[in-house]
Amino acid sequence: MSPSRKTAARRRAPAKTKPRSPGIPRDLVILTGLSGSGKASALKAFEDLGFYAVDNMPVMLIRPFAELVAHSRDIRRAALVVDVREGQSLEKFPAILREIRRTLSTTVLFLEASKAALLARYSETRRPHPLGREESVTEALQEERRLLEPIRNVADVVIDTTKFNVHELRAYIQNKFVRENDGQSLLISSISFGYKKGVPLEADLVFDVRFLPNPHFVPEFRNLTGKDPKVENYIIGFPQTREFLDRVTDMLLFLLPHYINEGKSYLTMAFGCTGGQHRSVMIAEEIARRLARHGHIVKVAHRDMPR
Repeated sequence: MSPSRKTAARRRAPAKTKPRSPGIPRDLVILTGLSGSGKASALKAFEDLGFYAVDNMPVMLIRPFAELVAHSRDIRRAALVVDVREGQSLEKFPAILREIRRTLSTTVLFLEASKAALLARYSETRRPHPLGREESVTEALQEERRLLEPIRNVADVVIDTTKFNVHELRAYIQNKFVRENDGQSLLISSISFGYKKGVPLEADLVFDVRFLPNPHFVPEFRNLTGKDPKVENYIIGFPQTREFLDRVTDMLLFLLPHYINEGKSYLTMAFGCTGGQHRSVMIAEEIARRLARHGHIVKVAHRDMPR
């Protein structure tokens, strides 16, 4: 075979491709609607569901943001808000939406409410309309409806929030957008603190671990923390420590599904000792590890531990 025919044969041969692993579902929700209809509350509900949330996204950045979601290793689901402050740029939204839907599952959620409800909400909050103070709220709402019409026409879901309170709107969004395989959607924090500086105000559950032997009185441990393996082994070496950990873990594993079913989004459990350096630190870390083994994602923080 001549060199030219060999080249042609190589060109005709199908390219070898690596087998692709099953794709990870990715979703983008574009949240928009009338000012005062509940967009901020809705975005917070999406954030509680684990969505990467962005407020007031410029229209021209939607396409690159969608590409980021489609290829990111860290972002699986995202929600962004587009509002009337974009002005005439909103006219470009339908074309941008058609383009990003080619590669990414995208849902447009439009919130609205009756004129009377919106006026009442503005009266309660006394906030100015985003379109400015030069015209009345009534006139601003009318102009806003006109500017948002291109988005409303392509919306997948339109929600009238006239009779919704914040909790009902949140429940609606969670019921509609939660995945069956999402697992727990509760954001759990395990924090340590020292009673010398007071109990954390954000704590939902507070556990006093000052009944455990104090490593502070062991000279070699005094300048260490509960994250040091030597201190950890010392504390967990006592039978009351192990029994406390077992009992608290069992209680939390019982409580967490019930908190989730009731719609609770955050749970902060705080473990306190005298100074917040040894016992509370070790317990907060160990409880987080135990919950993680049961599929829960727990953020650990140490309020008073020396840096």
